[in-house]
Amino acid sequence: MSLRRSIYKSPAQMRLMIAPGLATAASLDAARAAIRVGATTLELDAAAEAAIVARGGLPNFKLEQGYHHTVCASVNDDVVHGIPGARVLAAGDIVSIDSGAIIDGWNGDAAFSFVIPDPNRPEVVAEREKLSHVTEQSLWHGIARLAVARHLNEVGDAIEDYVESQGDYGILTDYVGHGIGRSMHEAPPVFNYRVRQKGPDVKPGLVIAIEPMVVMGSIETYVREDDWTVATSDGLAAAHWEHSVAVHKDGIWVLTAPDGGAAALAPFGITPVPLA
Repeated sequence: MSLRRSIYKSPAQMRLMIAPGLATAASLDAARAAIRVGATTLELDAAAEAAIVARGGLPNFKLEQGYHHTVCASVNDDVVHGIPGARVLAAGDIVSIDSGAIIDGWNGDAAFSFVIPDPNRPEVVAEREKLSHVTEQSLWHGIARLAVARHLNEVGDAIEDYVESQGDYGILTDYVGHGIGRSMHEAPPVFNYRVRQKGPDVKPGLVIAIEPMVVMGSIETYVREDDWTVATSDGLAAAHWEHSVAVHKDGIWVLTAPDGGAAALAPFGITPVPLA
């Protein structure tokens, strides 16, 4: 008889996830610092990898079969899973970087979006910056709900409610968040939108990656010829934000934020508590 692995971690296991979470955060900081007009997405990849290695980790994306890079770099109408390469970044581009680290067999996973300034197209930049801001804030609304939720799928309720309140945006439904631990992608699925099922109980030991993917137009997508990059069918821009979050007996802690999410959660009246 096979036994189903519990989705809940022990306190000791969650503590082991602090280091890969911080290494993931460092890799995103390094990639963000490298974003500029004229940079290639492969340069961002190299910067992220160096940051992970400097913290004693390895890029966990390279453990995904057939994938050979540290980050996914998705530009403009590419939503997720963009492969770093010779693409040169231009003014006005919205760049989404997704990264992850593994240390001592435990994983971190996070993502951000960034809009490169373009003085010649301020309206495009403003539109894309709002898209990124709405996506980021929807993530924090989801994390804030997790702090008080009884069931996991309340997170998707909070994300969708916020996105809908901000304008005519679309939330991708074909791609969702996930549990994280020994593997980068584990059960349970973490929906970024409202579903009928309640989902698992939110209780100590739950560790998940919440990652809303929001688009300016249709949520219809296709996979490019590289068999990885997911792009919008209508060619409109997309944004992607993600954090790995642990629920423990004293509260929540955002593993991929150096401050545990304190600054971003303060407006919600929530104070994250470090893992003891």
